[in-house]
Amino acid sequence: MKRLLIPILALLFSVTAMAQVGELRSNLAIGCNGGYNLSRVDFSPTIKQNLQPGFTGGFTMRYTTEKYFALICAAQIEVNFAQRGWNELIEDGSNNTYSRTTNYIEVPFFAHLGWGEEERGVQFFVNAGPQFGFYLSNNHEEHYGYSDEYPWDESKRPNNITEQYGKAIENKLEYGIAGGLGMELKTDIGNFLIEGRYFFGLSDMFGNSKADPFGRSANTTITAKVSYLIDITK
Repeated sequence: MKRLLIPILALLFSVTAMAQVGELRSNLAIGCNGGYNLSRVDFSPTIKQNLQPGFTGGFTMRYTTEKYFALICAAQIEVNFAQRGWNELIEDGSNNTYSRTTNYIEVPFFAHLGWGEEERGVQFFVNAGPQFGFYLSNNHEEHYGYSDEYPWDESKRPNNITEQYGKAIENKLEYGIAGGLGMELKTDIGNFLIEGRYFFGLSDMFGNSKADPFGRSANTTITAKVSYLIDITK
């Protein structure tokens, strides 16, 4: 899975190479972003899940370096608070539920490629690059479907896997790749962006040695996001 980093790095290098032959720009924009996450954890052995909802929001900075024919090339960095986690799909007829929310500070580094208007109007864009996360905290919710006294029968959990319950997050540093597609509206009062984004984790939140219960426990997240940027320099 780490081989997926190769095309992302190639994209970043290609943007740098274009800067040597394109029309130079020096445009800095900063602003804020916010959105909604739908997350799950890629477990091995597999645990059946629903998507876990969560909030994301933070700070965005983008620096446009040049225009290469119709392609507008920039580098973008964000610092966000993000809620991830998982929500187990328990099919034992009890209406029992279990979910865990994990909180991270995430820092994506993007190659930002746009097509469209530079000053006023609509621009379409692609973001792609590596993303790093730093674990902050977590909380879990469990519910007994019949009553508070109904026993928590762990033998009926998905695939009879129970090691995740109460297990501490062991790896605080997260890394993976992220990419998104979006549209930007450029106006006299700022730039308004909407974007759909996907994050694929390459690191595991739990240990993955032969002695550990999980060979993989990585976050994956779908994000719908809006951003507002102000041009500082043009």
